[in-house]
Amino acid sequence: MAKSQILTLIITSTLSAILPGLALAQPADVMQELNRRSDNPGTGFYPAIKEEDASLPDQVIYRPRDLDALGDLKLGVVAWGNGGCSFDGASSRFHLLELASHGYLVIAGGRILSGPGAPDREPADESEQPARTSYQSLRQAIDWAMAENQRPESPYFGRIDPDQVALSGFSCGGVQVNQVAADPRVKTLVMHNTGIFNEAAPVAIPDMNIGKEALADIHTPVIYILGGETDIAYANGMDDYKRINHVPVAVANIDKGHGGTFMQENGGSAAQVAVHWLDWQLRGDRQAALYFIGSDCGLCRDNNWTLERKFSGVVAP
Repeated sequence: MAKSQILTLIITSTLSAILPGLALAQPADVMQELNRRSDNPGTGFYPAIKEEDASLPDQVIYRPRDLDALGDLKLGVVAWGNGGCSFDGASSRFHLLELASHGYLVIAGGRILSGPGAPDREPADESEQPARTSYQSLRQAIDWAMAENQRPESPYFGRIDPDQVALSGFSCGGVQVNQVAADPRVKTLVMHNTGIFNEAAPVAIPDMNIGKEALADIHTPVIYILGGETDIAYANGMDDYKRINHVPVAVANIDKGHGGTFMQENGGSAAQVAVHWLDWQLRGDRQAALYFIGSDCGLCRDNNWTLERKFSGVVAP
């Protein structure tokens, strides 16, 4: 398959899977139904909402609705890269609301362009290039969260743990993560249906033009959550996993293709894998760790998933 064909498949598969507001490779009635679906509050202890904030332009915030309900629990921060590097910060809303419901402040680049809260939109002009996010939005999200934690007038004042910062992203958004992975504030990476191209390829999205040497910038534990062999990113993600030997790394596969479980209620089982990983890596949660560690680990017992790990003697806290 030609590189241009691979790129087209990646972009089309990503957008059709996660951008319900864009009629790409999906019947119009299906897209409209997805767009009408209400936001899930998530399954965690803290029902979540999404919103935009004037102090953080071109970003969408996912957070527990009632911050007072957190009590002594500090918010972890997850900076998110959208699939297709899309400007729709609501494109993975079910997944991100699920993370937020477990006590995380999740920030996705772009605006709310699909689902509840999205503005009415004119039919897309196919001659125009769609707006996309930049990998810089991930760093900007962390900067904003750290500043809000210190600003007395902020609703987040003193509520964020600066030692609980993660990067995560889907497809093109995962490649964006690679470009910010060296940030010393980051404690873990969660990579969904993504991987750096195995061969350099000229692509229309600048943020995808990086090489495997970027993997050396990873200084934290990392998990790849892939959609099995039918996932267009499978070969790239598995190759990344094989190349990473300097930090703890895992790869979990579910036979769902490139779209994964993003459009399922509460983000489906992939969101649960992500929550467990974040709880382990950022909060040292022992039960969450046992989801990945040992021959009888929680994910090992789930027949829908396969798990490979290179933990070099890592044990549960």
